[in-house]
Amino acid sequence: MTDLPSDPPAPPAPPAPPVPTTPPAPSYASGASDVPLLGDTIGANLARVVERFGEREALVDIASGRRWTYAQFGRSVDAVALGLLAKGVGKGDRVGIWAVNCPEWVLMQYATARIGAIMVNINPAYRVHELRYVLRQAGISVLVSSIEHRTSDYRRMVEQVRSDCPALRDVVYIGDRTWDGLVRAGSGVAPERLAEREARLSCDDPVNIQYTSGTTGFPKGATLSHHNVLNNGFFVGETVAYTERDRVCLPVPFYHCFGMVMGNLGATSHGACIVIPAPTFDPAATLAAVERERCTSLYGVPTMFIAELALPDFATFDLSSLRTGIMAGSPCPVEVMRRVVAEMHMAEVSICYGMTETSPVSTQTRRDDDLTRRTGTVGRVMPHVEIKVVDPVTGVTVPRGTRGELCTRGYSVMLGYWEEPERTAEAIDTARWMHTGDLAVMGEDGYVQIVGRIKDMIIRGGENVYPREIEEFLHTHPKIADVQVVGVPDEKYGEEILACVILREGAKTLTRDELARFCRGRLAHYKVPRHLRIMDAFPMTVSGKVRKVELREAGVRELTHLPESRSASELRAEQPETAPR
Repeated sequence: MTDLPSDPPAPPAPPAPPVPTTPPAPSYASGASDVPLLGDTIGANLARVVERFGEREALVDIASGRRWTYAQFGRSVDAVALGLLAKGVGKGDRVGIWAVNCPEWVLMQYATARIGAIMVNINPAYRVHELRYVLRQAGISVLVSSIEHRTSDYRRMVEQVRSDCPALRDVVYIGDRTWDGLVRAGSGVAPERLAEREARLSCDDPVNIQYTSGTTGFPKGATLSHHNVLNNGFFVGETVAYTERDRVCLPVPFYHCFGMVMGNLGATSHGACIVIPAPTFDPAATLAAVERERCTSLYGVPTMFIAELALPDFATFDLSSLRTGIMAGSPCPVEVMRRVVAEMHMAEVSICYGMTETSPVSTQTRRDDDLTRRTGTVGRVMPHVEIKVVDPVTGVTVPRGTRGELCTRGYSVMLGYWEEPERTAEAIDTARWMHTGDLAVMGEDGYVQIVGRIKDMIIRGGENVYPREIEEFLHTHPKIADVQVVGVPDEKYGEEILACVILREGAKTLTRDELARFCRGRLAHYKVPRHLRIMDAFPMTVSGKVRKVELREAGVRELTHLPESRSASELRAEQPETAPR
């Protein structure tokens, strides 16, 4: 009998199919909207608003006591526009405006737009060499200027540079006979000429050049169209629900987008009233204007709100008319935002994020956002705009929740830097994405946090340190009114952390011992500032951002002449150092 062969072994079970996983959502968002973009020029849009809201107030200047209804404002704009035509200003000609906040600045903004000229904003703080550069680089043919302000003698500075600026053929000074002459000259021009000029304008024509505050070299002239700035101002106003009943207090400078786009165009595109509290920022004058004019909205960079809240008589101002406002220009400290909401009646205050090159706003918080979103983020994408967060090295869009560079695309991206195609190509890629240079994180809900500048990131002993995180924490210190964190060179760790601090009213001193003790156990050891500078004010850019490069340079100079404080180092040494050395 032969044995039967045994059954072959059973084949192994096939491996279980992989469980499908959902790839993480990319850090990309687009602003869908039922409200269409405006196809108007600025002049055409203003004409429609004047027709609809002619009897409502359009502009109030506290310093001079002057007021305009929309009907009066429209006539004044036309008079200035006709005056510019009388001076031979053609479509595309550059008209400079070098002045502090005043009604004439606003009139010039709309008058140049009506005739198709390109208004060039010039910072009133510019000195002779900066003025010369802008006049020449933009080819300004007509300059409208203040006569003087504080220690600045604008007339004298213009005369110093005039021979070096061959394109400059005429200067008009606000408040003297040359301004009156400009308006009178327009009375001899037939109104039909203005209508003929407007009929040849497109919403895509350039209307404004704003010089961005570079940290090195000369600034670049961001060139913006009617379509750029009118739509951005309109949608900023839509997001805070402006109507003709709103009164918008604007202590922010008109020479930057915050004032002239988010402020002026945001107001006029909704029939709201512009209130100018003072020629330059004054915290007491600002709150007095809110009280007197029953303003419903107040603008400012965080340092402005900090100054207003710090007024000894802050509690005496009646701010109950406020419901909203905009805080922008730099990241808003959480504690400051909480106080603005609670103590200034600005329950619907909005945070905006953007840059001059994007007209400026790309993200904004909404009226119904909870306090966490309105204090911890810069909102979500604006209508008709795209944003994404990319790896700064590869350019690939990163997953949500991952740090990277914020980019924006859409109607708001500038036409380019004036006559600088190479620098334009460095900022705007071939797909028309504007690279902001800001480090951001997009959450799963689409809300964006700005966590720093790519250039501001501190690398201490191999650890990436983001100044914004430390600044937010130090704002909770009872003695600190404002703080900026920068990196300074260090032989051992490559960079160390310097905290530049403005003390609260009544705080006499703050030592590095105190600061280090406050941080110990609450911040990772490598994030504890080793150095401390007490300051009265921070150096600012024209757009209200702190010039960290100057803080860094001044800190380095000071540290080379001061003995090292051992106390902060000793306190940190109580925790083991784990970063590579």
